[in-house]
Amino acid sequence: MQADVSLLGASACGGGRAPDVRGAYTVEDALSRLLARAPCSWRVLGSRSVQIRAAEPHLEEETAIPAVAVSEVLVTATKRVQSTQRLAVAVSAISAEQLAATGAADPGETAGQLAGVLTTNLGPSRDKLILRGLSDGAFTGRSRSTVGTYLDNTPINYNAPDPDLRLVDVERIEVIRGPQGALYGGGSLSGIYRIVTRKPDLARASAQVSASTSWTEDGAPSAAVEGYANLPLFDGAAGLRVAAYHENQGGYLDDINLRRDNVDRTLRYGGRVSMSLQPNDFWTVDLSATVQHLKSDDTHYTTRSAGLQRASQVAEPHGSSIALVAATVRGSWGWGELASSTSLVRHKYSSVYDASSVVDLFTVNGSERAVYSVTTRTEMLVQDLVLTSRGAGRFQWLAGLYGSDTSEDTPATLAARGPVGPLATVYRDDRRDRIFELAAYGEAAVEISPGWTVALGGRAFKISGKTSSDVASERFAPRSFERRAEFSGVSPKISLQWEAAPGDLVYAVISEGYRAGGVNSGGARPLAQTRETFAPDRLRNYELGAKLHAFDGRLVAHSALFYDVWKNIQTDQFRPSGIPYTANVGDARVAGLETELGYRWDMGLSVQANVLVSQTRIIRANPDYAPELTGGLPGAPGLSGGFLAIYQRRVFGDLALRVVGEANYVGRSRVTFDPALAPEMGGYVRAKLSVGLSGRRGEVEVFLTNPANALSDTFAYGNPFSFSQVRQVTPQRPRTIGVTLSTVF
Repeated sequence: MQADVSLLGASACGGGRAPDVRGAYTVEDALSRLLARAPCSWRVLGSRSVQIRAAEPHLEEETAIPAVAVSEVLVTATKRVQSTQRLAVAVSAISAEQLAATGAADPGETAGQLAGVLTTNLGPSRDKLILRGLSDGAFTGRSRSTVGTYLDNTPINYNAPDPDLRLVDVERIEVIRGPQGALYGGGSLSGIYRIVTRKPDLARASAQVSASTSWTEDGAPSAAVEGYANLPLFDGAAGLRVAAYHENQGGYLDDINLRRDNVDRTLRYGGRVSMSLQPNDFWTVDLSATVQHLKSDDTHYTTRSAGLQRASQVAEPHGSSIALVAATVRGSWGWGELASSTSLVRHKYSSVYDASSVVDLFTVNGSERAVYSVTTRTEMLVQDLVLTSRGAGRFQWLAGLYGSDTSEDTPATLAARGPVGPLATVYRDDRRDRIFELAAYGEAAVEISPGWTVALGGRAFKISGKTSSDVASERFAPRSFERRAEFSGVSPKISLQWEAAPGDLVYAVISEGYRAGGVNSGGARPLAQTRETFAPDRLRNYELGAKLHAFDGRLVAHSALFYDVWKNIQTDQFRPSGIPYTANVGDARVAGLETELGYRWDMGLSVQANVLVSQTRIIRANPDYAPELTGGLPGAPGLSGGFLAIYQRRVFGDLALRVVGEANYVGRSRVTFDPALAPEMGGYVRAKLSVGLSGRRGEVEVFLTNPANALSDTFAYGNPFSFSQVRQVTPQRPRTIGVTLSTVF
């Protein structure tokens, strides 16, 4: 941090401790002294980057090898390279080594390793991320996502569900909790989930390929293959990196009405190409292109007491395709660093639902079957310009400008048919949205006395939107409208931190988050005038946290108490006809305690545990929505947590044994705000065990998920048209055993 240098691959040095280095040294001299007897080597890649590599192992070395680090992880989620131990914010990170050890392939599989991170379970690319129990409901629609999901510096969701990118060739996962308008121009209500990809290595060519196959009890087999290749170019002045994957998730639900087995199969494939250019010691350019296609043949829910069977009139497939290109240019000087990030995101996702249960609301021709189809096409152009201070002086600052242009087309149709004949469209809504967002954001921090630092920041924004809709219905007269809306404001932030000792920190934060309002459309009949629009909502977060370490850094503890006041909560809901709309339900208070603990032994064992205890309470119901609401927020269990143990030991020569055990618990919660229609869900444990053997050129691993073969209800929703008529449940994937093979070049 003092030299403002990024150490790439620092975990290769293991968990040992070197003597302190004090004095005035060049980067080269300091690294030579620090790593003189460490099991790793280093190489300077440029003015601000150093590559750390593991030294070649010797047969006479001890059999125990360092466990996956659970202490200091350097992150860039705050727009600077910082240690998680020194940030006055609740931030967590999962390293590439831990992702590999646990086999986490998507955001849903990382959630249990992070305190207070939950996901819904509607299906791949259809889920919502939830932080700290700040849930606006289980459904997705027009309201902006409470959690901002980023791929490097690119926001990849607005009001869309999480795109469920497969975590291939990823450097780490970073999660920042609480409103983050002072650090991210796009703002966020409850936090940021950031996927940091591996950048091209400008010095060394490398490649890796891995393949896995698994078998699910009472289900179809699954298979996946993925890999990457890295190639330095122009004598270390540039580098090219390519990653690709193809995955087939076998289904495990049978539809007895359609006479099909394992109907919920999902296919996911994609890749990423990235290129880094370093023309001199002051400028770097990172270019990337990412694409993913996903298709689920059917949904993942069934009905209570049906086990792994369902009986549908029609199949309910879902598809999602996302493509993005990004360019980041960085320039650094003695006093600061400038970063300009430009990105274009195109996301298309579609769903089909059986709407037969409400067909009489849309047609009078005696139809017996109806199919509702909705497709969303989003294009988002984003420009982010940020200037930050360098080094580790007493005064640090950040200033940024953000702009985005988002266009969204959402055609929806309902087609019906009688006992004979083809499907005919009886309802259609062609909706188009255009949203412009401009924001200035920043933060300044000053050390007011030794160990004490105060920071002030915020985000000033202006959001304007235009919505148009054309509705045609068989039963009612057609209608059209076009409306404009504009919102502006300021979201402030203030923090105070005290570093009692290196690595020991106590902090307090007050911050605010904001979501703009919008317009509802659709439905065979128009909504009541009071529900034609929905208003902005705002969240104020009060937080007191501590980050401590002991026993030479072997024990690390992060903990935070938080209290949130959420005004005019936006939520996506469904009318009795199944057509979605967005409403303001009222106000809520959320209080909780989150804790993450980690301990590492020299013998190669590391353990981690996390827990979130929270209480959500509705303090005011909006009478325009409902006179009475459930006591707390839907999808927000009062208790959740996880445990992870990793044991690694050299068994012969360069062969190493790794044993991993992981379990996480999600408590019980309700799925809606409606007390008359609020089925409970949750109260389940997810578990995974794996044993692997690795060497210099490859690894083989055997894994087992859901060893108890539990079929607990993970999500009590699947179809909006029959949700109020039948109890819907989403069972866990049954017991699955698999094997993974990988090799490096």
